[in-house]
Parts: sequence; C-alpha cells; structure tokens
Amino acid sequence: MARNILFVMYDQLRFDYLGCYGHPHLKTPNFDRVAAKGVRFTEAYAQSPVCGSSRMSTYTGRYVHSHGAANNNYPLRVGEITMGDHLRALGMGCWLIGKTHMTVDAEGMARLGLAPDSVIGARQAECGFDVWIRDDGLWTNGAEGAYDTRRSPYNEYLKARGYPGENPWADFANAGLEGNQVASGWFMRNAAKPANIRDEDSETPWLTDRAIDFMEQASGPWCAHLSYIKPHWPYIVPAPWHDLYGPEHVLPAVRSEAEREHPHPVYAAFMENRVAQSFSRDEVRETVIPAYMGLIAQADAQLGRLLDWLEETGRDRDTVIVLTSDHGDYLGDHWMGEKDLFHDCSVKVPLIIHDPSPEADATRGTTCDALVEAIDLPATFIEMAGGEVPRHIVEGRSLMPFLRGEAPEDWREVAVSEYNYAHTPVREKLGVSARDARLFMLADHRWKFVHAEGGFRPMLFDRAADPQELTDLGGDPAHAGVIARMYEHLARWARRDSQRITQSDAQLDRRMRSGAMPKGILIGVYDEREIPDAFVAPYRHDIPTG
Repeated sequence: MARNILFVMYDQLRFDYLGCYGHPHLKTPNFDRVAAKGVRFTEAYAQSPVCGSSRMSTYTGRYVHSHGAANNNYPLRVGEITMGDHLRALGMGCWLIGKTHMTVDAEGMARLGLAPDSVIGARQAECGFDVWIRDDGLWTNGAEGAYDTRRSPYNEYLKARGYPGENPWADFANAGLEGNQVASGWFMRNAAKPANIRDEDSETPWLTDRAIDFMEQASGPWCAHLSYIKPHWPYIVPAPWHDLYGPEHVLPAVRSEAEREHPHPVYAAFMENRVAQSFSRDEVRETVIPAYMGLIAQADAQLGRLLDWLEETGRDRDTVIVLTSDHGDYLGDHWMGEKDLFHDCSVKVPLIIHDPSPEADATRGTTCDALVEAIDLPATFIEMAGGEVPRHIVEGRSLMPFLRGEAPEDWREVAVSEYNYAHTPVREKLGVSARDARLFMLADHRWKFVHAEGGFRPMLFDRAADPQELTDLGGDPAHAGVIARMYEHLARWARRDSQRITQSDAQLDRRMRSGAMPKGILIGVYDEREIPDAFVAPYRHDIPTG
C-alpha cells in the first residue's frame, strides 16, 4: 500500500518539554497520542543546534560538513540533492507548508542560468520542495536590518482578516497590549501578556488550516513537510494559552555555580552574550517559560486537529506521522539562552514516528534508545517510498528497521553535530579566525565530546555519572584515554567519503567487475594474446581501403 508522509517539524521545541518525554507539568495529549501508536526515539540529535544548518542537513540527509550551509543565512549551494529530489524520482510529491529557513544560492543560480520562476529554479530556491505555502515567520518592523525581506503570506492573511498596519505579525500575533501601546514580544518582559490576536488567527492555527487545505486536495503518494515557527521566540501566545502555566510550573534551572568557575573559553564567551545573561535571571525564566509552555500546549491542540482530520477521513490508515524539532532551547539551563552549544537541552530533539503499516504493529507505544540523527529522516522516507537509499549521497540511515522491531547491523557508535560561529561576536572575543570558528560534537551512550578548532582543549561530559552535564572533564588528564578515543571517532568521521555523489558504490562495483579495460581503450598491453579476444577483436581487420 502506498503511504503518505506527514512530516511535522516544530522550531526550537525541547525534547523534554513534552508529556511523553517526561515533563512533570506540561500536558501534551496529542503528542502522547502519536507516541502511543508509534516509536518514540530517546537519543535523537540534530546535526546543528541552529535552525538553518540543522534544517539543511535534515532536508539533504547530509552532514553540515558536507553541504556547507553552516549557519543561518548561509546559502545552500545550488545543485545539492534534497529530500524532494529523491522522493519525486520515486513518484512521491514533496511539499512545503511553513518554514525552511533556507537561503537561496542566488549567485549559483545566476551562474547556471536557472530562472527562479522556472520549475527547476523554484525547487532550487526552495530547498527542493514544491511550495504549498512558505512563511519563515520572523518579520521585523522596518526594512533596515530586516530578518526576512520576502512577502509574508501570513501577514497578508492577517490583513485580510482585518488586522491593520504593514506588519500585523509584529503588532498583533507577536505583541500584547500595554494600555493603548503595542507591547512587543521582542521584549521578553511582555511574554506573560496574551498576544493581541484571536487564537484562531495566530500562527500555529493558521498553518494547521493550510495543512488541512493541502491534504483535502492532495492525491498521493505525498510527503508534506508541515513546518511550524513556534515555540520559537518571540515568546508570546494568545489567550487562553498565555496563563495556562505559571512560575510554579517552571522547573529549576539545570545549572551550577561550578560551571562558571574556569569554564572552557568558548563556553565562557557564549555565557557572556546578552541572551545568556538574560536567561541567567530567574525573573526572565519565570516570565518566559510559562509562555513557551503555552506555545507548546497550543501546538499540541493543533496537532490534535490534524490527527482528528486524518481519522475522520480515513487517511490515518495510509499516512505516516513524523514529529520532531530542528533543535532545542536552553531556557536558562547551563547559564545559557538560545541554542548555541551542545548540551542535551539544545541539541537533542524529540522524534516520534507512527507508521500505520501492519509491519509496525509490534513496536506501537515503544521507545528506541539507538543513537539516531536528523539526517536519518530522508533515508527513512526514501525507503518508505519504495526506493533504495543512495548511500553515496544520503549520509543518514533508514530508521525502518527500528519501526519494525529489528536490530540493524553495524549501527553508528556516535552521533555528530556541528556549529559554525564565524559570523558572531564570540569569534572576535576569542580571537579565532573565520576558518577556525567551528565546533564538533560527538556523543555516544556514555560520553559527550566537543572539539573546538583554534587550539582549545576539548569539552567532555560523562553522561552516565553526570546526566545533567554539569561537569566538564575535558581538561582532566584522567580522561585522556576517552578523549583520544573520541578524537579517533572524529578523525574517522572526517575521513568519510562524502563528496563522491555522482558515482554510487554499485556503479563502481560494475565498472570493477567489467574488467580493468573498457572495450576500445587498451592500456599497458604488450601482446594481444595476454587479454581476452573481446578486447582484441576490434583491432583485427584488414587495412581500410578507399
């Protein structure tokens, strides 16, 4: 039976801020509903803790080291093969509904003469997707320094609904009221206010409506990437979600004073930035985190609408559901905000997959503790579409065996994530060159290791003895053996054959087995009797005559 894939991604959703992942206060009955009939992965890692590079890895199935879009607004180079390219070749449509955070390689397209309004050009400009609707969801006021200068379909929707002004996203969907003044969600002190918008007009319900519109008219098989902006900042949510949780539901920060005593220089530099300083204050956490939880509760309710629609239409019987995030959010843990480093709250992601096929019945409601990565999703989707994963292009591996209750052979020993901070003030503070402003994380089931280019010592955490990752052992000589082993893992990973994407292993094997000499090209032959007649025959004939 041909299956559709509803691939849902939330932006900046922590893995541990869902009921099914153990949050003691946050109620997420619909995430839990999918987990109850699918597989919940407990050790899933993003390939980068920032939106752009993480998503480019998820959409290509390749490490950041391979595709090169190493941070937000780093263009994905023209010609990168994406999930959409793989799936369309197998007869499955691949559609975008929401955000990609992809920046087009405009120079590369111009060099190759690809018109943005052509089919091929449009797909190159949209990360390989056919676009149902795209809105990356961060619309600043004023063109000067604007985050995104494209037209916002969501803003156009709000204007049609009667919200005034040029940017109702900023003035209504992401702002409250203070008297008659806009109380902007950009200022976190306003997070406890209800957003000045009707719940049904806010971003998450609006995008859910667009997803249902798509599914109502779609003919399969299709993969629909439903990509929500929330619970990404600005942290503000409309009633009734704004006061569903309060300071009493804010968990104690996972941090210790010892972390600020002689920290790794890169960690120290990030702890000094503005967002980290803000989230180090309890008043900020107690204001922001309830709003963050409200955004997740709203997202859960909208997920319920999707699940209900699938069940009411019978499409639940042929639609795979995938729920994940592009990265997490520190929320004050480890004296940090945002998601710049590799503690679990930043780089681990929720991943829940429900496959309605009978072959997956044995794993319903189970968990999987294997080390999995975001790049495994394209490989999984390719196999679901009936294809063979092109391992010379897609560096991830299919998760289908885990959905079937099988143990794949030779599964990875470490998960890898990367972060390039070349464009940040942290690089200048550390005196690191643009080429050296790179971090690599490797995690196995026991250890988490971070290498920082530029002559720094590594970071190391014992995840068994120190699950909250509070003690950095990277400078401890007693752990030199562990560090050496992790460096060997990093070296093997760096030596992987990741750029030979135009010749598959099977093609190379066929060339090898066909003989060392293609017909017509004879190299190193002394006597024709040394080689098979098939290679000699073309040269045995009389001299041509006129």
